[in-house]
Amino acid sequence: MLVATHRTPDLVLSEHEFELPVDHERPAGPKLTVFAREVIARDRDRAELPWLVFLQGGPGHEAPRPTKPSDPSWLERALEDFRVLLLDQRGTGRSTPAGALSSMQPEAQAEYLTHFRADAIVRDAELIRRELEVERWTVLGQSFGGFCVVSYLSLAPDGLAAALLTGGLPPLERHPDEVYRATYGRVLKKNRAYYARYPEDKARVRDILDRLEAEEVRLPSGDRLTQRRFRQLGNVLGQGVGFEKLHYLAELPFGSPAFLQDIDAAFPFARHPLYAVIHEACYAPGCATRWSAERVFPEEFRDDPTLFTGEHVYPWMLEEYGALHPLAEAARILADHDWPPLYDPECLRANDVPAAAAIYTEDMYVERAFSEETAAAIRGLQPWVTDEYEHDGLRADGKRVLGRLLDLLRG
Repeated sequence: MLVATHRTPDLVLSEHEFELPVDHERPAGPKLTVFAREVIARDRDRAELPWLVFLQGGPGHEAPRPTKPSDPSWLERALEDFRVLLLDQRGTGRSTPAGALSSMQPEAQAEYLTHFRADAIVRDAELIRRELEVERWTVLGQSFGGFCVVSYLSLAPDGLAAALLTGGLPPLERHPDEVYRATYGRVLKKNRAYYARYPEDKARVRDILDRLEAEEVRLPSGDRLTQRRFRQLGNVLGQGVGFEKLHYLAELPFGSPAFLQDIDAAFPFARHPLYAVIHEACYAPGCATRWSAERVFPEEFRDDPTLFTGEHVYPWMLEEYGALHPLAEAARILADHDWPPLYDPECLRANDVPAAAAIYTEDMYVERAFSEETAAAIRGLQPWVTDEYEHDGLRADGKRVLGRLLDLLRG
């Protein structure tokens, strides 16, 4: 349903809301709202253009909010050829929030949250496509959004004109333990490179860790800042300017308002609880995860506390992050949940949807070797393997990255 249309100096923005089933296997059951924002260049608002749907990274993050054609940076290139649909994946942004689900018992919370993986997002997109009377559209997926694209190619390829992926070719059938062992290796490499660039930070970080062990330090949220929570700041090391972000935080005076505020803001789980609760489930190809990242935690990281961790979720976070308390028991239940497969390897081997993917050689979050393995398993997919960007290449230089993928599709 079209809710409203607004015009900026450069863009026409139309807001849509769709009532969709929580469980797509029970279409007559409970409903939720999924929000999407249609974007078109103002000077082309009456043109007959094909659609491009953007699937955001995450999980649990809403689509970007455009302020001008070059924000986000890939949008300007997209608007040259497409009418763009920015989808707030279920549970995020203006869609029905996952939130605390305070009216439900933990078992009911967990059952509800089983419907928030890539397969449900794809089925949402298909219902939206039919409601908008679009025959086929192109999808662009960044990171977790790329996982959604591969699910789309598995579940509903007939709805696609083309598929584009950036930093988001998932392992198809590998166990989460394999995934996390690989990403820990990447994080270790990033740590070494970080300390090589900022060698003085080794002593600075060690001092911070010693003080956190000796003192009770509270963040603005009221949470206690522990050593292991501080080490999670290494999540930024896989971004193009991640080394600098971490260095500038670590150099702040210990305990200062800026130091504490920046750490508190690094993981906004009050806004994005789904990220922590179903993160490992995104890597579960027909199995339970059982806190995989915790189980395969490397000895190198146990022996050297100055090593930062990366994009890993741990059971202790359910206690130390106050924002996760309302969903803590549900998250424990989901860790033991046997998830169904997300991908259909046979369908992917027979794929006839034009597809192209950017694979970043130094990607800290999505293992390059597994991405190349998946690229080879999808018939006709054209990979662009590059060391020019980190995982956030689409954000850093979106006009060029998207342009390159479109050029690959067009030969």
